[in-house]
This record gives sequence, C-alpha cells and structure tokens, in this order.
Amino acid sequence: MAVSSIAAFWAVSVLLILVPGADWAYTISAGLQDRSVLPAVSGLLLGYVGLTAVVAAGVAAVVASTPFVLTALTAVGALYLVWIGATTLARPAVPGASVDSPGQTPRLARVLKGAGISGLNPKALLLFLALLPQFTNPSGSWPLAAQIGALGVVHTLTCAAVYLCVGLLARVVLRARPAAARVVSRISGAAMVLIGVLLLVQSAH
Repeated sequence: MAVSSIAAFWAVSVLLILVPGADWAYTISAGLQDRSVLPAVSGLLLGYVGLTAVVAAGVAAVVASTPFVLTALTAVGALYLVWIGATTLARPAVPGASVDSPGQTPRLARVLKGAGISGLNPKALLLFLALLPQFTNPSGSWPLAAQIGALGVVHTLTCAAVYLCVGLLARVVLRARPAAARVVSRISGAAMVLIGVLLLVQSAH
C-alpha cells in the first residue's frame, strides 16, 4: 500500500479527531470522574476497531449503493448523541464522583458506553463508510481488506494518543476547578445535543 495514501488518510483523520465532539466530551467526563481514563478510551477505540472490521467486510459497498442505510445509521447515531448529551446536561461531570468498587463492573459499563459513542458517532460513520474506501486501491498489491485494516489501525492509534491526552489534561486542569469542570461538562452536553439535532434535521431532508 502506498505510503502517500496512508499519509493522506492520516492527515484527514487527524483533522477530524481534533474537532471536539462526542468522543472528546466522553473522554473529558471520564477524566473528571473516573480513577482512570483507560476504560473510556478503550471503549472508544473498540468502537473504531468494530467499524474497521465492518468496512473491511465489505459493508461500505452496500451502504454506498443504498443511501437509505447511511441515512438510517446517521439518524441512529444522532439520536444516541442527543441522549448522551441530555444525560450529561442533567448530570454534569463532578470531579472525582465515580469510584470503582471490587466486585462491581463500572469499568465494563464505561468501555461499552465508549464503544457505543464511537461506533454510532455520525462523524466516525462518515469517515469509515464514506471517506476511508477512497484512500484504498482495489488493484494494489495489498488485498482491499488489508488496506482498510491498515487505515483503520492508523486512525485508531491516533485516537488513542489524542484522547489519552485530552482525558489526562481534563484530570489535571479541571479537577482542581469543580465549577469550571461543570461548565465544560454542560458545554459538552449541549454540543452533543446540538450536533445530534442538526444531524437529525439533515437526515430528514
């Protein structure tokens, strides 16, 4: 696979990752509340691994030939964003509010929530289902699935680096400022609701 194709995809991937959205909001919330941001970030990465597997399996071609499918996926993702955003507005992150206890499964719950956020994130769906295949070469020396897998790994590793930094910065900078943490949490929740509503309006046209 051409290095230029990987570099071009990585540039687009970085730009999309650096735009704050649902992933950022969830990571910031984890940085404020949880002992570790790893479960939340791991869940987000798991969602991207799942999307990579789906696209590599050829689902992207089906979606491309059936616009209604992408519209439906976008609507589901938008509704999920609205729900997560409304929950965040109703219960803004409070620094240090969450504590893991032996025998309970809050870590697994955070992993699954992260996977849902990234796996149903309309921005991620657009990247993986619409943009990612454009950086592959069906006649290249690598099998198409391997090319898609490589690009998916590039995106996932970049997400890992960015989101770990975001979560750790939230922990260091905002934990000492509870009032600022609540404001940031509410802004993140409002942003998710607004993005979700706009996507729903757009998908209805």
